[in-house]
Amino acid sequence: MSTAAPAVAQVLINGTWKDADTQSTFQATDPNQNQTLDATFPVSSWSDCDAALDAAADAARKIRRLPAAKIAEFLRAYADEIESAKDDLVNAAFAETGLAKSPRLADVELPRTTNQLRLAADACESGDWAMATIDTATGIRSCFEPIGPVAVFGPNNFPFAFGSVSGGDFAAAIAAGNPVIGKANSSHPETTRLFAVAALKAIQQTGMPAATVQLIYRTSHADGERLVADPRLAATGYTGSRSAGLKLKAAADAAGKPIYLELSSVNPVVITPNALAERGDAIVDEFVTSVLMGTGQFCTNPGMVMLVRGESSDQFIDAVRQKFESTAAGTLLSPAVAKSLSSSVQTLVDYGAKLITGGGDVESDRCAMANTLMTVDGKSFLGNPDGFQTEAFGNASLMVVCDDLEQLCQAISHLEGNLTGCVYSATGSSDEDVYRKVEFELKPKVGRLLNDKMPTGVAVSPAMNHGGPYPSTGHPGFTAVGIPASMIRFGKLTSFDNIRAERLPALLANANPTGKTWRRIDGTWSAGDVS
Repeated sequence: MSTAAPAVAQVLINGTWKDADTQSTFQATDPNQNQTLDATFPVSSWSDCDAALDAAADAARKIRRLPAAKIAEFLRAYADEIESAKDDLVNAAFAETGLAKSPRLADVELPRTTNQLRLAADACESGDWAMATIDTATGIRSCFEPIGPVAVFGPNNFPFAFGSVSGGDFAAAIAAGNPVIGKANSSHPETTRLFAVAALKAIQQTGMPAATVQLIYRTSHADGERLVADPRLAATGYTGSRSAGLKLKAAADAAGKPIYLELSSVNPVVITPNALAERGDAIVDEFVTSVLMGTGQFCTNPGMVMLVRGESSDQFIDAVRQKFESTAAGTLLSPAVAKSLSSSVQTLVDYGAKLITGGGDVESDRCAMANTLMTVDGKSFLGNPDGFQTEAFGNASLMVVCDDLEQLCQAISHLEGNLTGCVYSATGSSDEDVYRKVEFELKPKVGRLLNDKMPTGVAVSPAMNHGGPYPSTGHPGFTAVGIPASMIRFGKLTSFDNIRAERLPALLANANPTGKTWRRIDGTWSAGDVS
């Protein structure tokens, strides 16, 4: 039996798989068995980043000269290659994340990934994302154009649909006409490598520049900050922890580089007494399904429920407790996630939250912790709102039980920014006054407002906002999901003033004699007043 160490995976730079300039190595963990996997991956030195940035800068110049149809052709070819590699991708992601092969990976996340790549291709080809605007009265036209090389840092919880070389940020950046340098998440490096293999095949099939997609697995923190601030990089998309994201943001901000961050969110769910009295059992089922789905490891997991004290709230909490205790705890993504969840729950308890069920130590033979439910009264929450909004990422939730509607609204007014906020109310008109008061406080705090629906599903829709005020994201005006809106993050708005018609981009060559502003939306031109 050979005792030789497994070979170190290669990085993808400028269309070639090559040995990394390695500072050190790392391995992922199988969370179902809490065992280190065999495959070894490099921690790249700055020279790998430097080479990738040079190649990306060259690729950006070449892609700018390509017709949109060529970029769209690549995105569709890549989606086809992903489907061809489905079994390998699903097996790798299962081994590295513990997420179920079916339905989660094979039947939900992989089709979502290929669908958003194809939607991005359609938006790229149509040009709708560029918001072409023509003001014939002044002779001024404008549209969004590619911003330049983009770095994408993928999260641990969606290895396909948010992956650094496969997910929503990637699709948006490529469709907007930019090359991508992917930084793999350390929880699923082999899965990300397989995506890069498929991407390179699509690059070669369609004749795209070699450095359209590049992959580095990990860098030092200092080199990551240097990367997002480098003059050759135009923008960054990041999904991950708040602490790491804010360090990258500080580096990018200091260099004047845009960085789009998805950081953390407790996603409050407000349930009125009338809603509980009317359909409490159904709401219990909806909440438990939502909060334990994927072991609670969704960006939009309902980590906080806000109630008014009374018999119905007591019954609700006890019913949730029973279901938490009778439902087997799922597997968490990694030892780091399990450790973080345990620490966050303990932090909430130390602040004064009452542990109703769960908590305790992480299981030794897999990455798992008991389903955890906590409560805190409204007065205590208002005494330490920042502390009680500590995100417990995983199968845990905190119930905030307020004395009355006034205290409930006061508690909502102290919420941080969140991706989502939900209000469950009576189906008739009896809660309209209550709803208006709750909505008034909640809406400014969230990117997506829901009624009578848990927040865990994020549809790939043009109308979707998967974003929100800080600290859910770094900027409240942008979305990470929803094409074509998500593409604007990776575009530069250019105005063309008195430019000759033959020199204009094709999107702007449509002259109109009416003296109105004309904007291309969904493939049509519509008039608006010139201000």
